[in-house]
Amino acid sequence: MLAGMKFRLIAVVTALALVTTACSGDDKPADDQESTKGDSQTVVQVSPLTGLEFGGEPPVNPVFVVKVENSKSGSPQYGVNQADMVVEEMVEGGITRLAALYHTTLPTKIGHVRSLRGTDAGIASPVGAHVVASGGAGPAYDVIAQAGLTTYTEDNNSPGFSTDSAKKRPYNRLLDLTTVAAQASPTTIPGPYFQFTPAGETPAAAAGARPVTSASVTFSRSHTTTFGYADGGWTRTNGFAAPGEEFVANNLVVIYAQERDAGYRDPAGNSVPETIFQGSGPGVVVIGGQAVDVTWTKEALNSTVSFVDAAGAPVTIPAGKTWIELVSQDRGSATFQ
Repeated sequence: MLAGMKFRLIAVVTALALVTTACSGDDKPADDQESTKGDSQTVVQVSPLTGLEFGGEPPVNPVFVVKVENSKSGSPQYGVNQADMVVEEMVEGGITRLAALYHTTLPTKIGHVRSLRGTDAGIASPVGAHVVASGGAGPAYDVIAQAGLTTYTEDNNSPGFSTDSAKKRPYNRLLDLTTVAAQASPTTIPGPYFQFTPAGETPAAAAGARPVTSASVTFSRSHTTTFGYADGGWTRTNGFAAPGEEFVANNLVVIYAQERDAGYRDPAGNSVPETIFQGSGPGVVVIGGQAVDVTWTKEALNSTVSFVDAAGAPVTIPAGKTWIELVSQDRGSATFQ
């Protein structure tokens, strides 16, 4: 489908006729040659993160992944609602962190920004995203570099960071993403994040689809994220967003993936996990108010994510914003009602 193409513009040809401008002596005058008028080529510019058409020219900036604290200590979260996609990932100590992906809109206030992890390589690679964080451990930087990704961190004197005087370190770092973008070079986006449902088409009924209005996703014994569905969107019911800044997802996706020890410990002595967002495994895709058990596949670190249902039929993602719960196959779980 779209997975193998360089994703900058998708050309949809409604009817393309070759128009010959030179006429021979036997040709009719151009005025009489209706066949040479041809039909125009419609160019549809589509977001690699949402599948939505851009209202005008596509952004020239790369996709950015910004690491956001996801605890009461780092609350409130700013700018998360302006992301095109959000991924919740496991970090050390049984807590989670958000990887917010921005392309369409670049907020001037995102926070509170925290450090990167090796898991971010798998999150960022499908769209060649630049990873923005407060800092990171050496092994995590190495994993990101090996994936061929660019990082912008305060530890390395990247621009755009400021201090929230109401908070204490390490929970007080704010980011102006427009400042970072001004330093970044345009890049070729490898492909769309998902296999999106073609515009104008309704997703096919998936095997085993069931109606749901709430979700509870457990990452560890100490952290569970809950969601509710209302007015066509999924929102966290126990999140930390600032008032009016909660992310509203059209699609909710749970990915069960393998987890390994990242090979180092945090300052508190906790082992740091790394979730491997590559390969295949079980998952759940929730489109609107319908949940379906799926098998996800992501052949390479930078591959498009695809899904099939229990019957082996493709499950495509409708255009819109998506929240991904990236949980461990061994200790993660999700329930829907």
